[in-house]
Amino acid sequence: MIDGSGRAAFPPAPTGLGALSATEIMAGYRRKAFTPRDVVDDTIAALKATDEACNAVVTPMYEQARAEADRLTKEMRAGDARGPLAGVPVTIKDLVFVAGVPAYAGSPMNTAFVPDADAAVVSALKASGAIITCKTTTCESGYKLTADSPVTGVTRNPWNPGRTSGGSSGGAAAAVAAGCGPIAIGTDGVGSIRVPSSFCGVFGFKPTFGLVPRSPGFSPPSWASLAHTGPITRTVADAALTLEIIAAYDLRDAASLPVSARRFDTDAGRLDGIRIGASADLGYAAVSPDVCAAFGKALAILDSWGAQVTMDGPGLDPGILEHTLKPIAFTEQAAAVATKTTADLASSEADYRNIVSAGRRYSGTDYIEASYRRGQARSAFVKLFERVDALVTPTVAVTAFEAGQIGVGKIDGREVDPHLGWSPFTWPINLAGLPAATLPCGFDRDGMPIGLQVIAPWLDEPTIFRIAAAFEQAQPWAKFWPRVALR
Repeated sequence: MIDGSGRAAFPPAPTGLGALSATEIMAGYRRKAFTPRDVVDDTIAALKATDEACNAVVTPMYEQARAEADRLTKEMRAGDARGPLAGVPVTIKDLVFVAGVPAYAGSPMNTAFVPDADAAVVSALKASGAIITCKTTTCESGYKLTADSPVTGVTRNPWNPGRTSGGSSGGAAAAVAAGCGPIAIGTDGVGSIRVPSSFCGVFGFKPTFGLVPRSPGFSPPSWASLAHTGPITRTVADAALTLEIIAAYDLRDAASLPVSARRFDTDAGRLDGIRIGASADLGYAAVSPDVCAAFGKALAILDSWGAQVTMDGPGLDPGILEHTLKPIAFTEQAAAVATKTTADLASSEADYRNIVSAGRRYSGTDYIEASYRRGQARSAFVKLFERVDALVTPTVAVTAFEAGQIGVGKIDGREVDPHLGWSPFTWPINLAGLPAATLPCGFDRDGMPIGLQVIAPWLDEPTIFRIAAAFEQAQPWAKFWPRVALR
């Protein structure tokens, strides 16, 4: 995998233990090559360096992590350590509750809030033996696709700190990309796992809506019908392992799906028999030339591995952003702060206040009509998946833009909505509640990562993992490292 200029020169891999994959860390423990304390110390060093360069950490939990690592080290020496992720460092996005740790959610309104309960995903990770090292940055209430907030400032990209990390799980993706532990937990309402993972050159997975419970802690309850929780990792195997642990039925979450425990096969093999639909623009999107070129090369790889690739897509309404997503997303964002006054919102970002104001202007009828159009979009995907087993698109229409900007307003000469128009491939998938992943598929002419999005029918995560594992085998992206990584 090379960048758009044909260059293949990348920095060497970091040497710290925090840069290892979860499967490599677990194998090292079995060999007694190192201890959880060794791994956590190296991970904390990497987090401190990355935070200084990229601003990825909101709340360090370093002393708690060291204490837990010491406990697990003793258990491992005694042969008592248990759990599929015992001793593996994990970061948690600051929208997700960790009991006793502040959950600012990027909002000045939450600076005094400390939850007294773990989110279900955090409880599952703790039970697996994972060690939580910190909370990572997000934008205010997760409302936009960068991780910049009035609480933490601008989060930057480890490939080039002058560029954005993307968001809203930007700190999570930046930390994984820079070798600060193998697993991060992010959330995704309109692309907030996939956009930063694409921009930072890592693997991000948004499972089927409801597969991973959000209760009892997810702050705030914005994007109520859109938000998913999932893993960000450097490898497909690590994401599969994490999803096996955090996917569960939880009665406290009304959207939680009553499905039994699942196992995901990530052994790479040919894709013979898999029908893949491909769309470079979903029929309406403006896309940068570099992204289009990388997408074409990715399709050729899938074809060479035996997939039946055809140009096909769901045929969505070109007005889906204005007439479907915005009435739903903006209304749900406004509902999340319904009890807040103008004075309460005074310290929020102007763009955030504008979205809340727009959401308050939509009527109940507007929301119901948008929900009807959402059903039509869902039906379009149902029909598509009668013809194909999976759909691939670019993940984002552009690569990471200047840090501190909310987005871009023009792509290849075409004007786009600066908030959401440059990510036209992610939010339709949230409207449908489908599982989707982004995997690195190349670099632009400036050496910034480009992502390929893989989408499958509801609860068909195994097909995504099969395609991603094959692509990872063909193009092993994890060997490429950004310039900001502790070496």
